[in-house]
Amino acid sequence: MKEEKRSEKEKMLAGEIYSATDEQLIGELGETRAKIHEFNSLHPSEKQKMREILTGLLGHIGDDNIIINQPFRCDYGQQISVGKRFMANFNFTVLDEARVSIGDDCFIGPNVSIYTACHSTDPVERNSRQEWAEPVTIGNNVWIGGSVTILPGITIGDNVTIGAGSVVVHSIPSNSIAVGNPCRVVRTLE
Repeated sequence: MKEEKRSEKEKMLAGEIYSATDEQLIGELGETRAKIHEFNSLHPSEKQKMREILTGLLGHIGDDNIIINQPFRCDYGQQISVGKRFMANFNFTVLDEARVSIGDDCFIGPNVSIYTACHSTDPVERNSRQEWAEPVTIGNNVWIGGSVTILPGITIGDNVTIGAGSVVVHSIPSNSIAVGNPCRVVRTLE
């Protein structure tokens, strides 16, 4: 039986190595950038139009009680899922080559970045534009402080606070307060 060739997007979503120069992916990135440009250009009073754009852009929105302040940036949008009562402050950036799942009642401070895209440390491999992606999962009742960076493959449990300026390089268990670069648990909640 002949094996069916998988698209670069299918490889990307499966966490396999894919070509970042694929025409379909580049086209989708362009379409998303156009939607993001429209969203970021709206007057803050145009909340209904903002909601319509976010509903068409993001893969899942838990309810109508979400706030994403402008400017917002993402690569594809469809791999992003946010729960109920989600709030993200200014300059929220998500590189969603893999799934990014964010639970209910999460608050994201300004200048937070979530990355799923991975690149080789070998310059020859990196320059080939072959990459892969690892998902990021954030539980319920999480507060991510300002200027936090969350790296690929991270899981942050429920009831977690990540201190401002942290770089999350390892998963953080539920009921924790974690800070620093690299981010580490400094207190466990009862």
